[in-house]
Amino acid sequence: MGLSFQDGGEHYDRVRPGYPQDALQWLLPEGAGTAADIGAGTGKFTALLLERRLDVVAVDPSADMLHQLRKSHPSVTAVEGTAEATGLADSTFDVVSVAQAWHWCDPIAASAEIARILRPQGVLGLVWNQLDTSVPWVHRLSRIMHAGDVHKPGFRPVIGPQFDGLESHLTMWEDRVTPADIMELTKSRSYYLRAGAATRAKVMANLEWYLYEHLGHRREETLPLPYLTHSWRAHKLDSTRPL
Repeated sequence: MGLSFQDGGEHYDRVRPGYPQDALQWLLPEGAGTAADIGAGTGKFTALLLERRLDVVAVDPSADMLHQLRKSHPSVTAVEGTAEATGLADSTFDVVSVAQAWHWCDPIAASAEIARILRPQGVLGLVWNQLDTSVPWVHRLSRIMHAGDVHKPGFRPVIGPQFDGLESHLTMWEDRVTPADIMELTKSRSYYLRAGAATRAKVMANLEWYLYEHLGHRREETLPLPYLTHSWRAHKLDSTRPL
């Protein structure tokens, strides 16, 4: 499924939402100066790290995504790699972020690799944007879109034994979009990207009906699309302590 995102970096960057500052503020360790953004994609979360004036390295397996990231953030060091094999130096970073990508990783192998590149007591930050399906119209929208990344209640990400003290934080916010933006957002999701022509046409037809006929929105109308951002952080264990 992760191969769905190998291409289409320009479209992904244009239609996917960014992340709230609150999420980064919560997970960033005091005094942090260096960060690795793993699964950086087109740089949606990288942008927040740069706003905090951190020295950032962005890592992603997709050359197309990184091409778009370099266009948007030319000062960032961007390298091809994965969470399981970043190719980065040992004990280099104060924080490693993985936004909207941990579910594509082998969490045990990725944890070992991230612990290797983190400095002692460095922070692993995992972040997900999700549609707020507690809002009834958004819940139905997510089903039509096949937004499969909405976590079930009680979700807790798996991390390796190199980390301790896993904590979570929730940010509620809204993205201002048009119905056309929602249609394009749907086209950036893995279900749509992997589907055949008939399935794609059905999804678009269902969205047309739901947004314009059932909900009665105008095509040029701007509406608030509710999101939840789930953030998780854990500290690297001291290597001298028994696991």
